[in-house]
Amino acid sequence: MESPTATTELALPGLEGKVAMSEPSPQHYIVRGPEKRLMVFAGRSHPALAAAMAEKLGVELGDVELGTFPNDETYCRYLESIRGADVFIVQTGSPPVDKNLMELVLMIQAAKLASAKRITAVIPWFPYSRQDRKAKPREPISARLVADMLQLAGVDRVLTMDLHAGQIQGFFTIPVDHMTALQLFATHFRDLGLTGEGVVAVAPDAGRAKHAVRFAEMIEASFAIMHKMRVTADYVEMTEVTGKVRDRIAIVGDDVSTTGSTLIAGARALKDHGATEVNVFVTHALFSGEALERLDESEVDRIVVTDSVPIDPRNRPEKMTVLSVSGLLAEAIMNVFADDSVSAIFGGENQLF
Repeated sequence: MESPTATTELALPGLEGKVAMSEPSPQHYIVRGPEKRLMVFAGRSHPALAAAMAEKLGVELGDVELGTFPNDETYCRYLESIRGADVFIVQTGSPPVDKNLMELVLMIQAAKLASAKRITAVIPWFPYSRQDRKAKPREPISARLVADMLQLAGVDRVLTMDLHAGQIQGFFTIPVDHMTALQLFATHFRDLGLTGEGVVAVAPDAGRAKHAVRFAEMIEASFAIMHKMRVTADYVEMTEVTGKVRDRIAIVGDDVSTTGSTLIAGARALKDHGATEVNVFVTHALFSGEALERLDESEVDRIVVTDSVPIDPRNRPEKMTVLSVSGLLAEAIMNVFADDSVSAIFGGENQLF
């Protein structure tokens, strides 16, 4: 008696007894090439960062035509097929913010219409993220509007870094992968020897307290917090420092700074309370030229930032160090492409809100 097999032997017409073929058993899926393709495209907001990310990924940046018409409208066209590809569009929210945001929306829609399989917007600095609520009557919730625009354009996923507020993730109905540069800063300061009992991690306000506590744990330092009063949009007064800072090296961390007023006022207050040295780190350095001059002349001893937004080397103070986030972003892109965990890169410590 013959043993049962998974296939049935069939003879081709006219070739009975000569050639046999196997009839495959039904499967749960059909495999059809080509395999998954990862493609990275860069907007015009930060081409240097996109190029560094592509280099770390081992790919070339995709070929896309971006231009501006004489009437100031933006034009976008992909110059190669992206059908069925996993497309990552790199565009940060640096000035000119509105033009870069509109360019990103157009790139997303063009990719959608070109039948990309999945579109991920890589936005290191999320534009309008500081306008995440109605602080006064008759104001827009601008961050929510940006989220709606991106989703309406057809984005499938957003990859961003150090959001100003956690609730921005709730403005989306699609996955949002949130990254943080906190470990990058902690490693840098540990390499400088700024760790241990003689160092204090300082929160510039109550909103950054949880981040400062986690940073203090990373560098094995103590913790303090400053209380500020914002007089105008570009002027801040520090009213109190809670925690022991006297005869210690202070490290103040923030997610974003434009005028530098909070950092300058904080450094002055810490020095008045006996701090021997004040170091600051900022993920998104949206400093104007005047702000950089003021920081250079302030009581801040060291400034550490990332390249999540472009920084003009001609205006960069000598006391400023720029850390690249291209490696973190490239690793996150690869994990998204491979359907692996993004939070695992940070040991689950990427939701510090």
